[in-house]
Amino acid sequence: MQNALNNDLKQDATTSKTKIKQEMHALQKIGERLVELSPQQLAEFFLPDTLMGAIIEAKQIRKHGARRRQIQFIGKLMREVDVGQIQKKLSAWDGTSKQHIAWIHLIERWRNCLLKDNYAFAEFAQEYPAADLQRIRTLVRNVHKEMSTNKPPKSFRALFHELQINIPETSEQNDVVIK
Repeated sequence: MQNALNNDLKQDATTSKTKIKQEMHALQKIGERLVELSPQQLAEFFLPDTLMGAIIEAKQIRKHGARRRQIQFIGKLMREVDVGQIQKKLSAWDGTSKQHIAWIHLIERWRNCLLKDNYAFAEFAQEYPAADLQRIRTLVRNVHKEMSTNKPPKSFRALFHELQINIPETSEQNDVVIK
């Protein structure tokens, strides 16, 4: 009985070959992304010298097979690095972090509310008192004019950009519920 229990524990502790391969492929994909980055962006990661050297070498390789082997080597070296921090920074640069997406959605909701509801402007002014309210009011008026004359949405995009400037990208602001 004890021997069977030990065998079950050993099986749980060991990972399947498939799982290991999937993890290695994921590391290789991250390594490929690192190879695509500029030297300034790479410097922000504080990678070990061996990994940094392998990435720089991969940038110079043009032959497909050699490059693939170098990426595999980078994936092997990445086993020793905290990949979570690298993924977090890459996703932030891609604009795909959950916080960034929530911020963009918040801006879109504010823009729609400002265009549909006259009372939303007062709520916006109360929520963001440092915002350039005169500029936003002018842009809202221009958007209504553009819509009525079927002109291109130049002010519509400018309003979004102005809201991006005035609404900070913080987790507390993303929790605000807009009616």
